[in-house]
Amino acid sequence: MELPGSIVSPKAAAQARLLGPSPPAHLRRLASPRYISCRSFAVRNELARSMPSMSTGFLPRMLQPATQKKKQIATCYQRQGAPQIEAKSMEEVYDALAEHLLSVLKDVDHLDSKYIVGLAGPPGAGKSTVASEVVRRVNMHWSKKHATDSSLISNEDIATMLPMDGFHLYRSQLDAMEDPKEAHARRGAPWTFNPSLFLNCLKTLRKEGSVYAPSFDHGVGDPVENDIFVKPQHKIVIVEGNYLLLEENIWRDIRGMFDEKWFIEIDIDVSMQRVLQRHIGTGKEPDVAAWRISYNDRPNAELIMQSRKDADLVIRSVDFSS
Repeated sequence: MELPGSIVSPKAAAQARLLGPSPPAHLRRLASPRYISCRSFAVRNELARSMPSMSTGFLPRMLQPATQKKKQIATCYQRQGAPQIEAKSMEEVYDALAEHLLSVLKDVDHLDSKYIVGLAGPPGAGKSTVASEVVRRVNMHWSKKHATDSSLISNEDIATMLPMDGFHLYRSQLDAMEDPKEAHARRGAPWTFNPSLFLNCLKTLRKEGSVYAPSFDHGVGDPVENDIFVKPQHKIVIVEGNYLLLEENIWRDIRGMFDEKWFIEIDIDVSMQRVLQRHIGTGKEPDVAAWRISYNDRPNAELIMQSRKDADLVIRSVDFSS
């Protein structure tokens, strides 16, 4: 996948290290991708460095042990040989990703054109937060630019997010299955979604430049049809969901709809603790919530984690508080 490679500032150089050109062919032929980490200074200009020439060797800088007071580190991993980035906080990650997407805008020529990012990860990884924070930053910067540049077409939001949640099967559809009890117990597994409808939605978005999509009402427990409208002026769309990078069946076609594929990696025990608290917060008894984690959420998360190998970028949140 070729991404914008013009380096116009130290920040842009750092972004190119994050999402730069694909590695050389001899690296792409490695049997299994290897991941390394390095420190990013995407939002600290004085420490940013120019992107290394792809014709020369690139020596990764390994993550140094934490020696300061308790803090959270956000690490981005890339396949070995590709430019990489790391940041000291999730805020810096949001900033770097937003600035990268803003750099993409100049290559999206027509108003109806779309640059679609697939953001995957297990339950509790923070997909919705990452998507919403990056979208917010893109729109904020676009609005500021519009205020000083009368040549821009519109001051409306240029980016939006599209959750996969709206493509859950309805409860009535689960009721009609051969084993309704099992279907409801496993709700959230890949086979409890409607991937065909999801794929058609993405195809419509790509072809027509706009689309109505369903949202999901967690209070009712069912999708809400046509509740989300991706407008023609939304050039950047971040699609977030658990199974965007799966290889099986129609999910492979869905994976192929994205211009970039991002994956949020998290320790599975941490993510399951977050999901447990989410279940309890919605009124489930703690023992029922714990059973659902072991019977449904954790097996789903383990499946999702296997799909990270197909991501263009893997972002891992590391907590050094312990």
